[in-house]
Amino acid sequence: MMVSSVFSQTKPMKLQTPPYLTKGDTIAIVAPAGILKNRKHVIDKAKEVAESWGLNVVYGKNMFNQEHHFAGTDEERCEDFQKALDNPNIKAIWSARGGYGSVRILDKLDFTQFKESPKWIVGYSDITAFHNHVHNLGIETVHGIMGTSFQDKPEVIAKSVESLRKALFGENLVYKIPTSKYNRVGQVSGELVGGNIAILASMLGSSSQISTEGKILFIEEIGEYKYAIDRMLQSLKRAGYFSKVKAVIVGDMTKIKKNTTPWGSSIEQLVLDIVPKDTPILFNFPAGHEPDNRALIMGRKVDVNITKNSTEVIFK
Repeated sequence: MMVSSVFSQTKPMKLQTPPYLTKGDTIAIVAPAGILKNRKHVIDKAKEVAESWGLNVVYGKNMFNQEHHFAGTDEERCEDFQKALDNPNIKAIWSARGGYGSVRILDKLDFTQFKESPKWIVGYSDITAFHNHVHNLGIETVHGIMGTSFQDKPEVIAKSVESLRKALFGENLVYKIPTSKYNRVGQVSGELVGGNIAILASMLGSSSQISTEGKILFIEEIGEYKYAIDRMLQSLKRAGYFSKVKAVIVGDMTKIKKNTTPWGSSIEQLVLDIVPKDTPILFNFPAGHEPDNRALIMGRKVDVNITKNSTEVIFK
């Protein structure tokens, strides 16, 4: 009953765009999930880059705390995120890292002031929990690199960094990427939703479950067996995620584990077998757990043009 009632919430709604950043704005870096042990020097690099954009950067008070797997207790991580949500001087909340833990604080947070004065929430992987939850509040978010992404060399993440800057400062985002032989051609427009497959599956049956009807679904994953990816996608399929979706964008499928019993097909074929045959699919989009992790504005309308010779994603 819960899944049906949540999934039926498909009333068309144009999502609200938080104010774009301008020079002089202040952003907060917080850690809603995994531990940041010996990572301060990396987060400092992210801070320096944001400052080079003309932004002021503040850290969450508890960000470098340690509570076993997490960057502090649930209460401490929640406190930092809540303060960033409520502070009118904070114009964006940038996640230091993912890992696991965001779902543990979602229901502890009060989004009342945030809904009245939205601001950008930025991150990927475990931050998919926030992308989904905030989507259902009617507000756009940014799927993009986080503080720990700056452990890579500047030249390796340069395109990722620049795409995040463009997204946050309201500049045009247009991606033209190499075609894949697995692509299914098509030209569609729709609202972009999605994120990490495991987190999407974990949201099923909750108030954070999204509707994909008439939308374009982005998916990515890391460190799973193919059978586990299939299991999660089958769960999403049974919940209706692929029945009325306009297109699917497949990002990075990173560090796929090898099972003792071979799966028997490529990860691309696994996806092709799940998604209805008349639905366009774009493979190898540069977003996910690789250094080339281009920013995506979740909840924004995009044009997806897939032909045999070219592929592009245009944010409206």
